[in-house]
Amino acid sequence: MSITDRVLGDRQRLAYIASQAADSRLNVELETEGMTLNIGPQHPATHGTLRIIARLDGEQVVWAEPSCGYMHRGYEKLAEVRTYPQVTTLVNRIDWLGSFANEVPFILAAEKLMDVEAPARAQHIRTILFELSRIANVSLFLGDLGVQMGAITPVFFAFRDREYVLNLIEGATGGRFHPNFDRIGGLKDDLPKGWIAETKAVMKKLRTFCDQIEELLFGNEIFQSRTRGIGVIP
Repeated sequence: MSITDRVLGDRQRLAYIASQAADSRLNVELETEGMTLNIGPQHPATHGTLRIIARLDGEQVVWAEPSCGYMHRGYEKLAEVRTYPQVTTLVNRIDWLGSFANEVPFILAAEKLMDVEAPARAQHIRTILFELSRIANVSLFLGDLGVQMGAITPVFFAFRDREYVLNLIEGATGGRFHPNFDRIGGLKDDLPKGWIAETKAVMKKLRTFCDQIEELLFGNEIFQSRTRGIGVIP
């Protein structure tokens, strides 16, 4: 027998022994601990979204608890022991994506209780900032809605043009997400020089964004098929 034949024979014997050992290991019944997973279309750390907390035994779901995304941080109770400017800071955080819009209802309610009316200029500035805040909010909503429907491109347009709006809010209030700009009877500051002209320029850009969303999202057959007739109450 040649050296080559002996080497091949040794390899075959080793392969056979290894296969037998592997088979014996497979026949052993393994004990595994249960696993807890977060099931949902979004990351479990995302605020305000639906997720299902599931406990698994192998591939079988043995327990599940839905979390609909509601968050409670005790704003109402905190407001009982805070000054009005401090409460304005709290309500900013109810909806981070449209924080200035949270300030206005609280301030208007406080002014009504005190029988105080803000000057006309302050009311106009509030309205403009309120609408800018809403535009920023809806822009992100439309972009993210596209992602959930399988359309990736619209979210990039949404984030791009949302930045223009956030820059305007930051330029006027000093804060992109938590302006804390409203005061009972008025505002913290007047608008900076050139802000109105910059706002008009941004509005022209947003018209283009609206056309792009109309074409890329609402005109998409897949988007239409996944949203039409959904959630209709007979």
